[in-house]
Amino acid sequence: MKNKIIGIYDTILGKLSFLDGLPALLFRLILAPVMIIAGYNKLAISGETESFFDNFLASPDVVQWFGNSEWGLGLPFPDLLAFLAGWSEFLGGWFLLLGLLTRLVSIPLMFTMVVAATSVHWHNGWFAIAPTNPDTSAAQVLDWLSVPGAKESLDNSLEVQNRIGIIRGLVEEHGSSDYLYEKGKPSILNNGIEFSAIYFAMLFSLFFMGGGRFVSIDYWLKRVALKK
Repeated sequence: MKNKIIGIYDTILGKLSFLDGLPALLFRLILAPVMIIAGYNKLAISGETESFFDNFLASPDVVQWFGNSEWGLGLPFPDLLAFLAGWSEFLGGWFLLLGLLTRLVSIPLMFTMVVAATSVHWHNGWFAIAPTNPDTSAAQVLDWLSVPGAKESLDNSLEVQNRIGIIRGLVEEHGSSDYLYEKGKPSILNNGIEFSAIYFAMLFSLFFMGGGRFVSIDYWLKRVALKK
């Protein structure tokens, strides 16, 4: 009986194997627009430039942010790092969209996610958007496991809930609440590592699985190469 169940299970998986490229495709479709626009906004081509050569450089305000230690990242060689980050994300995003050199371009993109998480978001904790209800916060599970910082995160949720309540009260009393809430309710940006970590995990997966069977240029190039 046990062997029969295992056989049925293997048969079902075998028939579904032609779809095993879809997870990689979905990851690529999610990541590509994020990387393309992130890189584009770091480059001078996103604004006005004085010469054709300037189009290939990083945006001056991004360079300043990379290099300034008082209100920016305080990184060394800001011109070079902003240039590399911008083009890695911009070109890497297009390559991901096409499924071309997927494993290769995942490497610099993973590196940019690590740098973003450790230099920009790390001190803000995990959440990108601060939870407003400790009962539904993911930190509740961590608190059950006595993970350090989880209790503080739940307490912070109560503080966020209180502040959001004040904001909504002021809007409803003095503002055009229907207009202001038409596109969504207000939230408090926590700016933690959540998105950087998720994008890193997706890129890490693509590094091992590639662009996906049938749905990437990598797959078809490999097939052509194997026929030669």
